[in-house]
Amino acid sequence: MGADHSRPAPSAPPRVRRILLATVVPLFVITVLATLVLWPRDTPEPEQGPDVPRYHGTVTRVLTEPCPPAAEVPEGTPGGSRGPCGTVTVKVEQGPDAGRQVEAPVPAGPGAPTVQVGDKIILVELVDPADPAAKSYNIAEHQRGKQLFWLAALFAVAIVAFGRWRGLAALAGLAASFAILLGFVLPGIGAGQPPLLVAIVGSALIMFVVLYLTHGITAQTSVAVLGTLGSLVLTGVLGTLATAATHLTGFGSEDATTLSMFQRDVDLHGLLLAGIIIGSLGVLDDVTVTQAATVTELAHANPGLSRVQLYRAATRVGRAHIASTVNTIVLAYAGASLPLLLLLVADSRAVSEILTTEFMAQEIVRSAVATLGLIAAVPLTTGLAALVTTAGRGGVVADRPTAPTSRPPADRDDALEALSGRAGNPPPPAPARWPGPETSTDVAW
Repeated sequence: MGADHSRPAPSAPPRVRRILLATVVPLFVITVLATLVLWPRDTPEPEQGPDVPRYHGTVTRVLTEPCPPAAEVPEGTPGGSRGPCGTVTVKVEQGPDAGRQVEAPVPAGPGAPTVQVGDKIILVELVDPADPAAKSYNIAEHQRGKQLFWLAALFAVAIVAFGRWRGLAALAGLAASFAILLGFVLPGIGAGQPPLLVAIVGSALIMFVVLYLTHGITAQTSVAVLGTLGSLVLTGVLGTLATAATHLTGFGSEDATTLSMFQRDVDLHGLLLAGIIIGSLGVLDDVTVTQAATVTELAHANPGLSRVQLYRAATRVGRAHIASTVNTIVLAYAGASLPLLLLLVADSRAVSEILTTEFMAQEIVRSAVATLGLIAAVPLTTGLAALVTTAGRGGVVADRPTAPTSRPPADRDDALEALSGRAGNPPPPAPARWPGPETSTDVAW
């Protein structure tokens, strides 16, 4: 694994580092203390359903046959007539019948797996309540462990090969995110804690761990952390106001309704807000890290840019980023809810009525609130980054003569100038005149 030869970010002045330290450390301490207070201690045990044994097996034969004509299907059954019919012979690899060949009916019905000889499948053992000695097998689904393992391995190798040490840190950050979600956020909400508060604290903890682990403990990362945290709080406030104004209850999906049947204590309205916060975090840290890095790189490429010029140039980059990210957010929500969107399209009601249903209003609020939080993240992070980057100049722009200079044209693109061929070299010294009487010849030193 090669070393990462990317240029490190310029070091901030000691005074700026002290200010950032005095700001970030208390916020981190507050986040840790809030995590300890909200940590789930009395997590309810999940309701145990009937224990159905599941065993691995390999399909050795598939025999299909016409369904019996006596099979009656109720009118209106989705998918038409029952089928296919037949038997599947499976070599069992686990359990009391390991090594034996057993028969199971061909899977049928909506969502049933299609099996062929050689497929690795999962069998469920069914026992007749009237006669416990009588048992049968059904095919539940395909085995996917090996395929998912190789896909995850390819994912990890690609990230490390491209990102090198930073890619390895990104994988560690991803593991930390899942650990916080599965160990704190979900159990905390399941234990009856306020979902919105748990989501904000959990997201802040993820942000601290992931950003510093992935991008290092630098002033640039601290600026991204502050910008992300401020945008998260604003997103939470906007989400609370928007869901209250639209009278959303959180029962806008079948999953939420099912959850309310199993866990009656869960606040589905708060769960909706928690989903908005956690869903926004992944895009927010992308925007804030990009803006902080953009300001730092522009200042490094052209130290002559003033604080206002840095802010304007980086904001133009942020506008382009937001324009593409908004589309990403909407499409991500639409893709995750595609089956329900198709059902709504098939609805005979007017479009205005469909758009104001609980489900559609919920998705509109998600997209709008997340987008508003992203838009706020750009000026907030860019302004902080411009202040930190230019803090050590003492009010005088570096590498510029102290003599008054003409004002630059208003339509000059500072970003293009910063990244032009002159960006890496300081401007040549101004020509000087020989002391003495005025002459018409200028001689450069």
